[in-house]
Amino acid sequence: MTRSLDIPALDRIDTLAQELAMLQDRGKRRIAFLGSRHVPVVSIHLVELVARSLAQEGHNLITSGAQGVNAAVIRSVLEVDPARLTVLLPQSLERQPGESRSQLERVLHLVEKPENDELPLPMASSLCNQEIINRCDQLICYAFHDSETLLSSCRTAEDMGKVVSLMFFD
Repeated sequence: MTRSLDIPALDRIDTLAQELAMLQDRGKRRIAFLGSRHVPVVSIHLVELVARSLAQEGHNLITSGAQGVNAAVIRSVLEVDPARLTVLLPQSLERQPGESRSQLERVLHLVEKPENDELPLPMASSLCNQEIINRCDQLICYAFHDSETLLSSCRTAEDMGKVVSLMFFD
């Protein structure tokens, strides 16, 4: 039996009701996308479809600047409405790989963190993910079961009462 059919614990009933109300709310939301840099090709199309659809519905999307999931989100939203996209970088634009930089230069709402340039990338990425979660109403995350940083970000978002949709590639 899957977890989705399990009855939630009594202390989660209020949270569940709140999440259901938010999902039924027709208002525009700030939806964060986080995900792996290494994505199966078929899955990239799914990420692009979801991001494009949410932007077309008028939601504002927030992501980071890495390859993989984040690049797919950026590409999709730039095609629909660049004003609906905010990208938070873990470090300055100059620290981003060349293949990402040309796409990131087209982003209207780009937030750089040059103060994190001296930090190791995993630490800067964790701080960036935390800020992204703080800015969103809902988190959509694409990960592998061993993606510790992403799974930790999802737990943090759940602890903050955010609606979290976690999808696994494996």
